[in-house]
Amino acid sequence: MFYRLFIASICFLTFSSISVAFDLNNMTSTDRETLQKEIRRYILENPDIIFEAADLVRKREAALETQEDEDLIRSNFEELFHDNYSYVGGNPNGDITLVEFVDYKCGYCRKASEIIRELLKKDQNIRFIVKEFPILGEASFISSKFAIAVKNVGGPEKYKLVHDILLTLTADPSEAYLRRIATELQLNPERLFKAMESEPVLQEISRTRELAKKLQISGTPTFILDKQLLRGFVPLDVLLQMAQSVRNK
Repeated sequence: MFYRLFIASICFLTFSSISVAFDLNNMTSTDRETLQKEIRRYILENPDIIFEAADLVRKREAALETQEDEDLIRSNFEELFHDNYSYVGGNPNGDITLVEFVDYKCGYCRKASEIIRELLKKDQNIRFIVKEFPILGEASFISSKFAIAVKNVGGPEKYKLVHDILLTLTADPSEAYLRRIATELQLNPERLFKAMESEPVLQEISRTRELAKKLQISGTPTFILDKQLLRGFVPLDVLLQMAQSVRNK
């Protein structure tokens, strides 16, 4: 795709810059040979046109990707922003919403959690939604099940606590470790372990995975801010600028 667009862009820029009177629909073999030589000569004399073409292709592809992302977000709007099961933090009544797809074993998610914490302190009018998206193996799956179980049994405040705790965990979540967290949260460990295998918990993870598939999300962290899909780690200053840009629209 890139190659075809690249070649087409070079031809467009070249034809726009040389004056050759050819009827492209009725060219003889001699005409074609002459035109090919003229295009080659022009490119050799003006090599910067290759960089112009590459830049044009990048801009076109970026515009297409942006439009595709906006269409995907629009078609999955309710499931993204009003699913009635994901954790909602920050300012629940904020004027803009930031969604994060997170995996507890993801190093960049761990780094991003610090950024999100600062973001919500600096901008207290952001509604923040967490999508549990375990994709890095069994340890990720166990952590997400435990976090969702805490949310369903203990409520959003205790979920926020366990969410932050699990993002600091570098080892696998052993049963002993999860029991200790449950006790510290003043929740019954046995009840949580049972809830981890319950239909609501498993269904939430399943629905989030299906949503990610629809949105063509395959990695973490992935953020959605307004109509923008942001794949990967995003610095604090960029998130702040983007939030303000959304408000200024």
